[in-house]
Amino acid sequence: MVASSNSSSHPLFFMLLGIPGLENYQFWIAFPFCVMYIVALTGNITILYIIRIDHTLHEPMYLFLALLAITDLVLSSSTQPKMLAILWFHSHEIEYNACLIQVFFIHAFSSVESGVLMTMALDRYVAICFPLRHSSILTTSVVIKLGAAVMVRGLLWVSPFCFMVSRMPFCPNKVIPQSYCEHMAVLKLVCADTRVNRGYGLFVAFSVVGFDIIVISVSYVMILRAVLRLPSGEARLKAFGTCASHVCVILAFYIPALFTFLTHRFGHHVPRVVHIMFANFYLLVPPMLNPIIYGVRTKQIRDRVIRGFRRKDP
Repeated sequence: MVASSNSSSHPLFFMLLGIPGLENYQFWIAFPFCVMYIVALTGNITILYIIRIDHTLHEPMYLFLALLAITDLVLSSSTQPKMLAILWFHSHEIEYNACLIQVFFIHAFSSVESGVLMTMALDRYVAICFPLRHSSILTTSVVIKLGAAVMVRGLLWVSPFCFMVSRMPFCPNKVIPQSYCEHMAVLKLVCADTRVNRGYGLFVAFSVVGFDIIVISVSYVMILRAVLRLPSGEARLKAFGTCASHVCVILAFYIPALFTFLTHRFGHHVPRVVHIMFANFYLLVPPMLNPIIYGVRTKQIRDRVIRGFRRKDP
């Protein structure tokens, strides 16, 4: 059934297939997805709680980490409940407006996450290259402004996606062959010239992710130069240790994200099931891994969690 409004007719709902090619296994695949989602929720809420109650953690690194945890909660929660409903209960329909809202949240907060990782790289750069001026350069006010900037950038840059798509007519085909609504997947159902939409999508991807990757790369080149100048091996090892968590998080986010982005546009020979699984991992694995990585690698957070468990012991 289609709702008509002049040139911008659109279906009342779309059909999300889940994981085409693995229909017989979708019920069982949902269990590890559910476990990963629960770990992501528990881990990120724990990180936020610890940073909230421990005033010694109200420093730039941990404030950025709190923003990362909020972003991960939004990213995972925007897709996983519906995905589990599809895989377990065959709830394939998603309303048109709900689909566009999902597109907005996925792309906006993916942009925010990329920006947060960039600001965390800047924080590591200042902390290692200007340790005596770190607190004076990255004040709470500066951290809030950086966080607001990456948030506003994500919301403003992605909003035109939904606006442009909502003004376009759709073909009778309502099937999206994956587990959630993504900009390119929805765009393939449009019965009109989508070159402007595709061009804007590429512009956003390269202007956001490209800029962030350049800043991250330059920051770590400068960090590497500073660390190699340190006189003792122990000091160099400690400096590298403070960056290890962030590097792991960067790789966990950008590798599946870039694979998904490039496959949508150029990977016509990539098996669909591989593409869809990577698309699912892209929105679930980083939110699950981030609190684990920082919880294990960051002494202050690790000690706070251990103290919390000890208090519960009889």
